[in-house]
Amino acid sequence: MIRLRHYITIAAALLLSAAVMAQVETGGTVSRRTGKDRKSRKSESNSGPNVTERMESFYDSRDPHDADLEWTRTIYRQIDLSKDVNAPLYFPEDVIDGQENLFRILLSMVVDGRIPAYEYLDGRELFTDKYQINVQEMLDRFGIYYKTEGSGRNGSRYVIEEADVPTAQVLNYYIIEKWEFDRRSNQMKVRVEAICPVLNKYGDYGGEAKYPMFWVKFDQLRPYLAQQYVFLTDDNNLARYSLDDYFNMGMYQGDIYKTKNLRNLSLAQMHPDPDDLKHAQDSIEQRLRSFDKNLWVPTREEYLAQLEAKEAAAHAAAEANDSIEPGSRDGDAAEAAPAPAPKKEEPKKKTTRKRSQPKAKKAPKVKESSSGNSGAAKSVRRRKR
Repeated sequence: MIRLRHYITIAAALLLSAAVMAQVETGGTVSRRTGKDRKSRKSESNSGPNVTERMESFYDSRDPHDADLEWTRTIYRQIDLSKDVNAPLYFPEDVIDGQENLFRILLSMVVDGRIPAYEYLDGRELFTDKYQINVQEMLDRFGIYYKTEGSGRNGSRYVIEEADVPTAQVLNYYIIEKWEFDRRSNQMKVRVEAICPVLNKYGDYGGEAKYPMFWVKFDQLRPYLAQQYVFLTDDNNLARYSLDDYFNMGMYQGDIYKTKNLRNLSLAQMHPDPDDLKHAQDSIEQRLRSFDKNLWVPTREEYLAQLEAKEAAAHAAAEANDSIEPGSRDGDAAEAAPAPAPKKEEPKKKTTRKRSQPKAKKAPKVKESSSGNSGAAKSVRRRKR
């Protein structure tokens, strides 16, 4: 018991001496942050939303295996930011109360090295390390001014002033859609695979030219888009949906400009006529929307309901045809053609039949009258004598 007390006393003395020595080394004062530390902390907070590894793993998803897919098709769309439905991707042009538009988020993530960007290969996109772009070369190629400070994750850190970000020139986006029918869930799924900002510049001799900048995989961008909320219409200023919801729920509107094909041709190259191009776009859109509906065999109730609907439509069409005059059943041509004049009825001719011998006229029967008129004829009857 005496030895245990002795050991406890020695341990307490050692702890007290260690605390005294630490107090002597620090001078007994609390260390304060320097201006350099504040500046670095402020720059890190303004560089964009902070995303942890756990958040990245939450949005990380693998592409479905080919064995699980029954059908797939790759669609390229062009999103025009001049349309009202796509305005949440363009506004605000400047940073307002921490709110940034899509291009500012894209550019800051790529420049800081948080997400990789890949070359635009016009239909032959490969998201591998071989085709990953060099940030400095990309900035020089598109004329974006920057400054180099310190070192970032991939080397030098590039700083771009807010006034030098060409948000006003990014008026379009290209996106890659994957339409996939999963046999495990028996559902048609649509997912955005990649996004590409497009610069619109005017040439020296007039005319607008489009310059696709780079591709960014959507899954790697989702953790940052999920923290940026936008309002969709001017009638409701409550920001209820994030940019991640905006793409996953298909709130954008874009025209199909290309589908993956063997010749790697765009729809404009395959259909030079504008009317044919519009017809091809509408046809592809309709087939995509109705593909999953044509896969299933209808049940007995659904089949009978379809038959009843067809019979009702045929009956309504028949009644509509009966209500139309015979001269106007042939459509517009019949309406334009004059109706035939009614035929005049010819007077009927009286026909006389010749008889061989005229029939003798029968003498009129005289009825007996009960009154004793003198002018009445009396019948002669045999009387008994």
